[in-house]
Amino acid sequence: DRVAQRLGIPCYETPTGWKFFGNLLDAGKATLCGEESFGTGSNHIREKDGLWAVLFWLNILAVRQQPVEQIVREHWQLFGRNFYSRHDYEEVASDRANDLVNHVQAQMLTLPGKTFGSYTVEYADNFSYTDPIDSSVSQNQGIRIGFTDGSRLILRLSGTGTKGATLRLYLESYEPNIAKHALDPQVALGELIAIAEEIAQIKQFTGMDTPTVIT
Repeated sequence: DRVAQRLGIPCYETPTGWKFFGNLLDAGKATLCGEESFGTGSNHIREKDGLWAVLFWLNILAVRQQPVEQIVREHWQLFGRNFYSRHDYEEVASDRANDLVNHVQAQMLTLPGKTFGSYTVEYADNFSYTDPIDSSVSQNQGIRIGFTDGSRLILRLSGTGTKGATLRLYLESYEPNIAKHALDPQVALGELIAIAEEIAQIKQFTGMDTPTVIT
């Protein structure tokens, strides 16, 4: 979003699922879209296109005549680096997972303005997406807790069923300090991970000391 803002390009945040890109692509509102599983595409088709993404990067390398690492590090110097991670807690009892979500939702009105360490909460909501093309509304797409520096936490339940639910915790921290751009993401996100635990009480509700999967 910082890159789009600086370049004057519209930027859209959609719920999980490639289908939400379709209307934006058809209407010419987006020419580049991507998702957390690294799927990337443009408006030449309505689907992910890995070959297109590879060719896109090859074009950049041909023009810049620089290695990928140098291009990325120069990008971070200009815009700062966003550290990302996703922590999955699998096979959580459905009632406990719902209790956790309700526990966080009960704090939504009082979280904005609160300070946790070096982070101050700017907003807390349950993401609702209104399609700018057909005005369709998709509600309850994940709890978002955003901080004044642009960092954020997102909590979402996925795959509820006979074996329980999977709690997905998304962490994103903005780091403008060039000296910290080489940090391991789990180290850079350490304070946010602790804040997520303080707010959501993940260990208490899931009975897990650590995530099942970290990506």
